[in-house]
Amino acid sequence: MGSSNPLSNLFGKSPFKPLQQHMRQVVSCASEVPALFEALNAGDEAKIKEIKVRIDDLEGQADDTKDQLRAHLPKSLFMPIDRRDLLDLLSHQDNIADTAQSIAELLSQRKMEVPVGMGDLLVDLTKGGVDACDSAAKIIEELDELVEMGFGGRESTRVLEMVEALAKLEIENSKKTKELLSNLFAHENEIKPVSVVLWYQLINWIGDLSGGAEKVGDRLRLLLAR
Repeated sequence: MGSSNPLSNLFGKSPFKPLQQHMRQVVSCASEVPALFEALNAGDEAKIKEIKVRIDDLEGQADDTKDQLRAHLPKSLFMPIDRRDLLDLLSHQDNIADTAQSIAELLSQRKMEVPVGMGDLLVDLTKGGVDACDSAAKIIEELDELVEMGFGGRESTRVLEMVEALAKLEIENSKKTKELLSNLFAHENEIKPVSVVLWYQLINWIGDLSGGAEKVGDRLRLLLAR
């Protein structure tokens, strides 16, 4: 028979269970973004709207988990990490899902013409962003092991190596973002001014997927440094 205690149901055996569940939902949300740009390249507006509905649903599920965690996380409880640190991690994760939803919202609301030479680069950058989110999720899954090892020892070293690998991935994605922006500005005279502004926003949002993932890793790095 299941526990009638809502806090017990939420956290189970691990105080990080809802945080890890939330990150998995965030990754599912971000993972839909490459298909948005593949559909955009193909001129398939119906597909874009279909993917947008999926992203909205996944983002909603992530929001439900976030809200439950915030509502049931006690203000005074002996926890392996500070309550504020856990909520900071949650906020960084939530921003990733929100960014994916913002991208889907814009592409579904306005017909966007892909600037010359940017189609494949856009898909490549979105996939790089998803890879970064996957890496961040794997780091979050290590929280239980970190606690068991007292945030030290070999597990700590391994997680720091994962964080460093994530940072390198973000550097590569940042380079791709700059390349896309350079391409955009090289052709800005051929594009409507409003479209230039919207593409600038879109490209930066795509870059924010991996940027948000890196912030998750950076927060773990700070925890390990204490």
